[in-house]
Amino acid sequence: MNLVRQRPLGQKYAFVVLAVIFVALLVSAAQRSTPGVLILPLEQAFGWGRGTTALAAGIGIFLYGLVGPFAAALMANFGLRRTVLGALVLMTGATALSAFMTQPWHLVLCWGVMSGIGCGAVAMVLGATITNRWFVSHRGLVMGLLTASTATGTLLFLPALAAIAQAGGWRPVVLSVSAATALVIPLVWLLVPEKPQSAGLVPYGAGADWQPPPPPRGLLATTFGSLGRAARTRAFWYLFATFFVCGFTTNGLVGTHLIALCGDMGIPEVRAAGLLAVMGVFDLVGTTLSGWLTDRYDPRKLLFIYYALRGLSLIYLPYSDFSFYGLSLFAVFYGLDWIATVPPTLRLATEAFGERDAPVVFGWIAAGHQIGAASAAFLGGVMRDSQGDYLGMFLLAGVTGLAAAGISLAIKRGPAAAASA
Repeated sequence: MNLVRQRPLGQKYAFVVLAVIFVALLVSAAQRSTPGVLILPLEQAFGWGRGTTALAAGIGIFLYGLVGPFAAALMANFGLRRTVLGALVLMTGATALSAFMTQPWHLVLCWGVMSGIGCGAVAMVLGATITNRWFVSHRGLVMGLLTASTATGTLLFLPALAAIAQAGGWRPVVLSVSAATALVIPLVWLLVPEKPQSAGLVPYGAGADWQPPPPPRGLLATTFGSLGRAARTRAFWYLFATFFVCGFTTNGLVGTHLIALCGDMGIPEVRAAGLLAVMGVFDLVGTTLSGWLTDRYDPRKLLFIYYALRGLSLIYLPYSDFSFYGLSLFAVFYGLDWIATVPPTLRLATEAFGERDAPVVFGWIAAGHQIGAASAAFLGGVMRDSQGDYLGMFLLAGVTGLAAAGISLAIKRGPAAAASA
């Protein structure tokens, strides 16, 4: 305990925690997106259809979201450090074990079930917990940075993984991801205290009169009690619906199938992964900027703009010429908007449900995000196998984006939202 209580920098140590969690989220997101790189190599190595890999990806994404609220409750009741370290160990083991897979069910077990559960604890709910636990001021900006890490990790690692797959096949890819995940474990162990009070600190921006929120009420009471209260409100279901669309239109469709779509158009895998990397760079800018804007402007209007622009960009893509300039335009435009929806969504959830319930409620809302992503990952593979192209899937995703833009404007703000039935 003495080691924990001797943290330097005072309140500014919160930024050390922020940096470590940024890296953890980045690696977790990269692991969750790896099935998109594995589609073509596994098809060549084992003859597994895209629907098979899409099924594993879909199960992983679904569990990634479903675990979220339980992970938030585990962090509150049994400890953030224990939860995150256990998840990282599970992620490392799952990906290392997959190096020996020979059957489709091995893929589903390792990259669907085990990896999905592990990554679900090192995801947006972790970002929300860190933001509310370690920061009082600049929460929108902090959540923007942590959200950017999840999307940037999804996109930035893909060119390297695609190059590894092209040079050595699928097995070096999974071993590389396992090694990257293992390297994060000592960083969390050494540098992330359980909470500011464990380090003799208060959250960044807190005054001398700051008081911690009430202690949790138990795992099941925290998880399902928060859901029960939130589910009686329109605000929760509006946020759940829009976040379903967010997942449907980002990591579920584009994160999983864009490389395969480009392959259909004769674009090499490494070049297509480079396109996703460009999105990752611009996402880092766009989502961080979204956090800054969320601290200053109506988050509902921001969501309207983000979803509308995303829907239009997805409708545009199938009709582009897939030239260098056309794809570059899409990558920049879409990358800025990739997951900029998270900071305003967390802001609305915190306003409506309070600091005590907000991380767990946001976990349930994030579950909607991953259900949407799982639906798109699986449906995209099925539609591609049945129709021979991705046109219908991208048009469908574009329409859902426009629908989410309209729903965003119907969300009420503040405690009144939680009081409305």
